[in-house]
Parts: sequence; structure tokens; C-alpha cells
Amino acid sequence: MNTEIIQVRDLKRTYQTDEGMFRRKKKTVEALQGISFSVQEGEIFGLLGPNGAGKTTTIKILTTMLTPTSGEVRILGLDPVTEFKKLRMQINLILGGERNLYWRLSAHDNLAYFADLYKVPRHVQKTRIPELLALVGLTEVAHRRVETFSKGMKQKLQIARGLINEPRILFLDEPTIGLDPVSARQLRDILHELKRQGTTILLTTHYMPEADELCDRIAFINKGLITILDTPGALKKRIDQISVVACSITGITGEELKQIAAHPSIVHLQVEQPDPLQLLRIQTRSPQELVMELYRIAGTLRLTNLSIATPTLEDVYIQMIGGDAS
Repeated sequence: MNTEIIQVRDLKRTYQTDEGMFRRKKKTVEALQGISFSVQEGEIFGLLGPNGAGKTTTIKILTTMLTPTSGEVRILGLDPVTEFKKLRMQINLILGGERNLYWRLSAHDNLAYFADLYKVPRHVQKTRIPELLALVGLTEVAHRRVETFSKGMKQKLQIARGLINEPRILFLDEPTIGLDPVSARQLRDILHELKRQGTTILLTTHYMPEADELCDRIAFINKGLITILDTPGALKKRIDQISVVACSITGITGEELKQIAAHPSIVHLQVEQPDPLQLLRIQTRSPQELVMELYRIAGTLRLTNLSIATPTLEDVYIQMIGGDAS
């Protein structure tokens, strides 16, 4: 039987901001409007949404960094507001970017420092630190200063830092942001291994393929509300009546683009414009009819790289939330 290791019920968070020319007026902002979800032990749970949706606010509340306005939260059976000292020893947080490391220290010394903060005994550190460096592939550079590391190496070290206290739950806020594809791939491999070892992971990310690959379940959050929660496979089945037509059109005019957009089968039209070649990605209920219309408007010489595919998680995101998934 699966154990709910994180329980969130009707969680709200509001704050006030100054506005007006002289900043004399107060405006109440609802960062979270009453979200509810649970995370099962051993799963990777994804929290996805646009900037300002409430992802980081949620992470901060769950990791004891922010007090909720109302609602109930239980992490490992503990209240993160009143029992934060007990909870902090059993969880850890990893942020995207290059923060939370001491650049003038070596990778080994960074881990030793944080191990001392978590009161990890020195005799345990002697085995745990080398094991973590090996896990993230930094053994050979263990005694190099972090300031000499690439972004990918720094983020790998942050993963190791986040595991120094052997947390039961690892919170990751956009862990692969700004990384090159190879480094991002290596970090995803590490997360797969952590899941295999039984670590529960709550992940926020803007990268839909990453969420599709990693997450057992995903919650879409927008404007402080969870709009949908399901497995990646089930989410994609929600729009399985839609196909995605992708193509390139050379020198398309604004009038031609309006003609395409007016086709009744189109659910969503996404256009990139690296002139003179426009790249179109179109969600449609009738791909055959749409393709015929594209050829009628653009002709065989201007229309290239045409493909028809099933929807991805990004397509689900765009339909459910709208806008650009990145």
C-alpha cells in the first residue's frame, strides 16, 4: 500500500505589495488560492506551470522557508511551521542555477561543510562524501575549487550537497535550468538512480520533455490553482483526439498566416519566425484537411519538413494552460 509522504490541503498564501506613484496603496496578491495534492513515498512528483504560477511559493512552504496564510501541510507527518527543526533534518532542497555553494572551497570541502551543518558524524562523512562524489561523477575533481567548475559540474555538486543528510524527500526547483543538453541528461540519470534507491522527489521544471521522462505524476498549477493532476500518459490521453502538424513555410505573409489560423480544425497555432523560414506547430482535430489547406496556401515549393504526430506533454500544457511551455 502506497504511503502519502506529503499531504497538502487547501493551501493558501497571500501577501501585500505597494503600488501607485508613491507606493501608498496596498494590493493583496494571492500566490496560492487553495491547492490540494499528495505525494506518495518513492515517487517523482512534478509541479509544472508558468512563471508566477505558485510553484516556488509551494516549494518554500513545504521546505519550511515560508509560512502559509492558511491550509494544512504535513511532510513525513510533521507540520513544517511548528515542527520545522525535526523536518529540516529529513529533507533537502536543490535550486537551479549556481547558488548554495562556496566557490572558493573544493567540492569535497563543500560537502564536508554542509555535512557538519547537518551534524553528520565525521566517521560517516568519510564514506558518504566519496560515495556522493562518485554518484554525481565528480570523484576526479573532488579537490578542485568550485570556481573552476562548469555549470553542469556545479549543479551535480548541488545534487550531492542535497543528499548529504540522506533526505527522505528531495525538493528540486528547476534543477536543469541553464544547463547544456549533455549535463541535463546526466542530471536526469542521477534522478532516475535516486528514485531507484527510494528517494521521494518533488520537482518543478519548465521543460516538458524532462517532466514527461521523470515524473510518475504531474500537477499543472496556474495563477495559484492546480488545474489538473494525473500521470503523464493519462494527461496526453486527454487530448488524444488531437494531432500535431509541424511544418516549415518559406516567406509566408501575414495574410496567408491568417488564412491558416482561420481553419476550423485548429485548436492552437504556434509560430516561430527565423526569417525567411517560418516554423509552424499546429494542434488540429483534422490533420488531413489541414495539410491540404497548407498545400493550397503555400504550395509544394514553399512547404517543407511536414510531419503529423501525436500530442506531447507540451501540447497538453499549451491546451490546458495556454501560452508557451518554456
